[in-house]
Amino acid sequence: MTSTDWSDRGLCRTADPDDLFVEGAAQNRAKILCTGCPVLTECLAYALDHRIEHGVWGGMTERERRALLRRRPTVTSWLHLLETARVEHERTHEATAVAHRAS
Repeated sequence: MTSTDWSDRGLCRTADPDDLFVEGAAQNRAKILCTGCPVLTECLAYALDHRIEHGVWGGMTERERRALLRRRPTVTSWLHLLETARVEHERTHEATAVAHRAS
């Protein structure tokens, strides 16, 4: 599997690329395309790991990605970090749901 095989499963695969490389308020509309995307994590990690400077990737604008990169300058693999965070979030969510059912 190559590093961009995930892009074939992205919700944006049928969108006009010009809709994802916009400025200003149009970026918020572009980010909506990412809502519920099954490869959101992979897309964002790819943009962060490759320091992509333009467009909306993984639901984040270039400004948001730059801020994240500044806050976490020592991250060497965003894919690993984001996947680990996603698994932990799912585990916590599941434990909370089980606790609510038991009470």
